[in-house]
Amino acid sequence: MPDYKEMYFQLAAKVANAVDILIEAQQQGEYDYSEEESTVISLKKNSRPEEKGSDQA
Repeated sequence: MPDYKEMYFQLAAKVANAVDILIEAQQQGEYDYSEEESTVISLKKNSRPEEKGSDQA
């Protein structure tokens, strides 16, 4: 007769591992997105044209 308790625990452990992988993938995606957004914002800030005559005294 199969040991259903052992089979259940093995399944539960593998499901927990799968959930951990999915959470890690989500967090990495969020990090990558936030890094990309900050780069775009940074580039936009650096590409502003300088005002003429603002630093002339």
